[in-house]
Amino acid sequence: MQPPGAQQPPLYAPSSGDFTFVSSADAEDLSGSIATPDVKLNLGGEFIKESTATTFLRQRGYGWLLEVEDDDPEDNKPLLEELDIDLKDIYYKIRCVLMPMPSLGFNRQVVRDNPDFWGPLAVVLFFSMISLYGQFKVVSWIITIWIFGSLTIFLLARVLGGEVAYGQVLGVIGYSLLPLIVIAPVLLVVGSFEVVSTLIKLFGVFWAAYSAASLLVGEEFKTKKPLLIYPIFLLYIYFLSLYTGV
Repeated sequence: MQPPGAQQPPLYAPSSGDFTFVSSADAEDLSGSIATPDVKLNLGGEFIKESTATTFLRQRGYGWLLEVEDDDPEDNKPLLEELDIDLKDIYYKIRCVLMPMPSLGFNRQVVRDNPDFWGPLAVVLFFSMISLYGQFKVVSWIITIWIFGSLTIFLLARVLGGEVAYGQVLGVIGYSLLPLIVIAPVLLVVGSFEVVSTLIKLFGVFWAAYSAASLLVGEEFKTKKPLLIYPIFLLYIYFLSLYTGV
């Protein structure tokens, strides 16, 4: 206990970096805040400010949830390219089938040598639509005839010694339905004239059969060509019967 009149020793003056202790009375006037440090992530030389939630996830070991994969150029292809649909190629093949005369200068062998699936399928579906008159359940039957009819022609061609693939036969048979589609509106106009209608039907079948046979029946068949041309002709007669009912 200090004697009266003695001077009180000076308060402890902290140096730079030490804590300062103050009385509770003085503490009432103190206020402030603690600034949250900015956490920055170095990605390829650039600093990106992270949010508090991002920092929390990384500290807990869940940073993999925030990873973003680089875009693959293969995933940005147009839909037609992704499905392997070439509209220009399909249009050229349609012209080759509708105009089978060699004098026109078309490279018709591209229909056989470069087969595709979507073009023939579109032709078969279009033929089905004009043949059904709303009976959509028959679409599956026409597609079945196209698939298995092409399979029959393919097997017969292989037995006769032809070097042809099933995909090629499927494409040629499908594209060659186009002449039957072309004569369909004509038959609606001249349907009341039986003789004219019959001639147009025969013309359409010969047109379709010639387009298909000229592509599928090559020189390797030699004297066996009629054995393959005849079933192709019968197949298109059956397709015509699905449309006309005769």
